[in-house]
Amino acid sequence: MNNNLQEAKWSENVILVDADYVDKVAFNLIVNFERMIGRRIPQADIAKWIDCVALDGGIREGEHETLVVLIHRKDKTKLENFTPSDYGKELNGKAFKDHLGEFTISAYPIESIAGGEDYFTDALQLITGQKEVKRVMVIPDAENAYIYNKVRETLNRLDDDDDPKRITVFAMQPMPGGNFRQEILGYSLMAALGIRSEEIRER
Repeated sequence: MNNNLQEAKWSENVILVDADYVDKVAFNLIVNFERMIGRRIPQADIAKWIDCVALDGGIREGEHETLVVLIHRKDKTKLENFTPSDYGKELNGKAFKDHLGEFTISAYPIESIAGGEDYFTDALQLITGQKEVKRVMVIPDAENAYIYNKVRETLNRLDDDDDPKRITVFAMQPMPGGNFRQEILGYSLMAALGIRSEEIRER
């Protein structure tokens, strides 16, 4: 486990993201919807996407503090389908504030995708073990059965009685359940990409 993450300043709300996976999903949505609705789709607004995830995770208007943890492969220096996108220059250590409170972004590079499978669930275990963290939104590579099952096992081991947390897992389709809520990842990404439901209904 990366020492930097162990030393993180925890917030009441944490969003844990497999950034490589989310970037891939955004790309697939752009390609498919450009073909479907017949117009160019711009890169996703990362602040708007984070807001949508926060709302889906139960955060409401107010002075909240949320830590956004982006885990990515070391050879990926930026998100290809979001703006802003550069981990080192534009995202890591940056913050923004809006009607849902303040969001602080931290990016953590991992050496390889193989090591990343366990790193993500190790990070999830670390985050859910913090007393001050009350709400966790998790965006794993749910298409990878090994990772999803490890996420589910990690969350099912939590003892809600001693330290109740509201946990929401995001995936592109409903997944086998566990000790957590579920939301569809595509809705927040479509909102961040500016894809309107009426455009889809018209097709």
